[in-house]
Amino acid sequence: MNQHASDVHGLAAPYALDALDPAERAQYAAHLAACEACRQDVADFRATAARLAASVAQAAPELMKERTLAAVDHVRQLPPRVHAAAPVPLRGVLRRKALPMALAASLAAAASFAGLAAWQHQEKQQLEQRARQSEQRLDAVSGVLAAPDARTVHGRAGNGALTSVVASDLRNRAVFTATGLPAPPAGRTYQLWLDHDGTMRPAGFIRQDGTVLLDGDAAGAAAVGLTLEPAGGSPQPTTAPLLLMALPA
Repeated sequence: MNQHASDVHGLAAPYALDALDPAERAQYAAHLAACEACRQDVADFRATAARLAASVAQAAPELMKERTLAAVDHVRQLPPRVHAAAPVPLRGVLRRKALPMALAASLAAAASFAGLAAWQHQEKQQLEQRARQSEQRLDAVSGVLAAPDARTVHGRAGNGALTSVVASDLRNRAVFTATGLPAPPAGRTYQLWLDHDGTMRPAGFIRQDGTVLLDGDAAGAAAVGLTLEPAGGSPQPTTAPLLLMALPA
């Protein structure tokens, strides 16, 4: 592990993601035995990766059989018409009445199956799209954490939440993590910002605890900010920052 002593602490992310070669991993493991700060960073990165992996999982839709049976239960059948006419053999009456009823039930079942098939196809596409988006976010976050120039800074927001930012100029991305972030008041949301030459640019949102990939160009940003904004966000901060954390050069 050909790392300057000041750079060794930056290997927490690739170590947590198993991105080091065996020799580097063994040497860094020895470093961890004597460095409490790096042990904490490794634990934080592993927890973040686990939360992101869990976000990819999607709940399966209800079984088609259950929805079909529920739909058929609501199909109404017309009562038989009663006519004062000459007696007709019971077998003929049943045959004539059974035919339209069976046809109506078949048409209703076919319509139910067609509607359910279309609904399931659409829901499957939506689930697959969300899964792809989650996987892409996970890949992007992992890429930042494992970047050779990744740098980490920790802070505490004005509401007591513990925060950390991992930024990479090579990836031109940054990852924000919050722990202990209380739920925002009704009609409000937490908004993230990147400070470029004194101009705060919107960088996305975070609801509560978790990890998010910041929007925008992280390379060259001097700081990351966090404010409480109206729901939907603002083009510029409208409140005093809960957090303004300078990024290391």
